[in-house]
Amino acid sequence: MQHGKSHQRVAVVTDSTACLPEQLAEKLGITVAQIQVRIGDLVDDEARVPLTKLVDAMRDQQDVATAPPDPGAFFWTYADAAAAGVEAVVSLHVSTDLSRTAEAAREAAAQVQVPVHVVDTRTCGMSLGYAAVAAATAAAAGGDARAVLSVAQQSFRRSSELMYVDTLEYLRRGGRIGAAAALLGSALSVKPLLTMADGRIAPLDRVLGADRAVRKMVDIAVDRAGDAEVDIAVEHFDAPERAQSVLEQLRAKLPKVRRFLLTQVSSAIGAHIGPGALGVTVSPVWEPAAGFAR
Repeated sequence: MQHGKSHQRVAVVTDSTACLPEQLAEKLGITVAQIQVRIGDLVDDEARVPLTKLVDAMRDQQDVATAPPDPGAFFWTYADAAAAGVEAVVSLHVSTDLSRTAEAAREAAAQVQVPVHVVDTRTCGMSLGYAAVAAATAAAAGGDARAVLSVAQQSFRRSSELMYVDTLEYLRRGGRIGAAAALLGSALSVKPLLTMADGRIAPLDRVLGADRAVRKMVDIAVDRAGDAEVDIAVEHFDAPERAQSVLEQLRAKLPKVRRFLLTQVSSAIGAHIGPGALGVTVSPVWEPAAGFAR
């Protein structure tokens, strides 16, 4: 039996590192918990920190840091979902190797009456965002918690997250580079390409010059998409023109794309990757078997 949206059985929650455009999250009924961004002594939800203010602070080498949402924010989100009558909550979050967000979510989940399934997706960006979209779509179709979790897991496990950064300096400052530390000390003209591997940001390649590096990222994305039907997202941090160019290159090279999305990187991610950074998410479309929602 299919359930209408008013009788949705599962609520879907994610965090702002998913980089979901606000209108898309609202349309799909996804609740987005806000990562906190600190500039000097000022701490606020990242959605309330103006991009220009953050970029200027980073370029001026001010002290910038991020923190997970307060467990209280998760508690009220889950409590609201329970009050709306859902059977369960599926809460999808950024890799625990990058943030303690999933820990904050679990702390809150233990205090509410409705079952909350907190998932460390081992990724970030629109690999997380598209998993939340898949989960919300399954929930809207009447899926139970098991079905919604299954669809989300298929999405984030199949997705690839590719990143171009102008410099590794911001990742080094925030302690987020892990194995990518091997790339430090490169000549300024050598630009690193990064990916998510085992929940961490890891080196993928090094290319001479920014334009070549971005073209190489496009080629890798095309290769990873292969012949499959995919969702594509291009994310950027203060690099809208370069991101638009990447989107157009991918449009020209990938005929089997179900959804294209161009989005600003979450400020919490931007605070670690730095101005000028780009991301490409390749998310193969997975269609669940008929009857999955029963």
